[in-house]
Amino acid sequence: MIKMDTFRMIPFEATNPLSPNYSYVFNFENEFRYHKRVAWMREHWTDSFYWTIIYLSFIFFGRIYMESRPKPFRLKWPLILWNLMLATFSIMGTIRVWPEMMHVLRNYGFYHSVCSNSYHREVPISSFWTYLFVLSKVPELVDTVFVVLRRQKLIFLHWYHHTTVLIFTWYCYADETSVARWYVYMNYSVHAMMYSYYAIRAAGIRLPKPLAMSITMSQIVQMIIGAIVTFYAYYVRQIKGQQCSISFDRLYAGLAIYISYLMLFANFFIKSYFSSKPKTITNVDIKKTQ
Repeated sequence: MIKMDTFRMIPFEATNPLSPNYSYVFNFENEFRYHKRVAWMREHWTDSFYWTIIYLSFIFFGRIYMESRPKPFRLKWPLILWNLMLATFSIMGTIRVWPEMMHVLRNYGFYHSVCSNSYHREVPISSFWTYLFVLSKVPELVDTVFVVLRRQKLIFLHWYHHTTVLIFTWYCYADETSVARWYVYMNYSVHAMMYSYYAIRAAGIRLPKPLAMSITMSQIVQMIIGAIVTFYAYYVRQIKGQQCSISFDRLYAGLAIYISYLMLFANFFIKSYFSSKPKTITNVDIKKTQ
């Protein structure tokens, strides 16, 4: 049973100097403890592979089923509601985690932001929203359900991005990876814009082409920064021999994933907006990048 004061906001004062002074905090944020979640993830992060198998199986058999149907499903209102839910979640996550990042950069510098996992161990608010972010990668697979049932074109970037993000985020959370501060916070911000755009487009409201371009550009910038901070963590550990709370296997995986994302998103951007063939950018096009 949920306590009546679970969602009550209370004044919050940071007792730890690593924590920003949030004006208010929900009880469920302040009471969050990461220990049990990390312990569970260390034993179960490989479950992400099972989710991936289910996901890819749905794509394979779902597309076969849809080919046998005379018409695709429209799903206009479920799609609007779905995107509104993810947009709201991403906006809330962005609002709650970025004060921690700004506090760290302002008071402790770039090195601390990359190599210390204080956002996870010391600040219950950002720790809570990081955990929700990791879990959210499973329901986000529903994005593809809409693509398949509406019989839209499903490109490699779409399903590759969904599967690898799910596996990588669970893999990193099990390691309490410090660089995930950047991974999580950037992704929240981009998704806040992206899903808001999708919700508006799903409602049938036309938006200017430069807006769609700016969202794809923000994804490319996210991949560039992700690669930079991961390489910086590698430089700190391998070249300078200093402490950085990320294992080498996560570093190698992070570099491989972010470089591959960068190439794929850049290729998508060029083909979508600078192709020699006349083309109108629609919600179908930008939806492929989810």
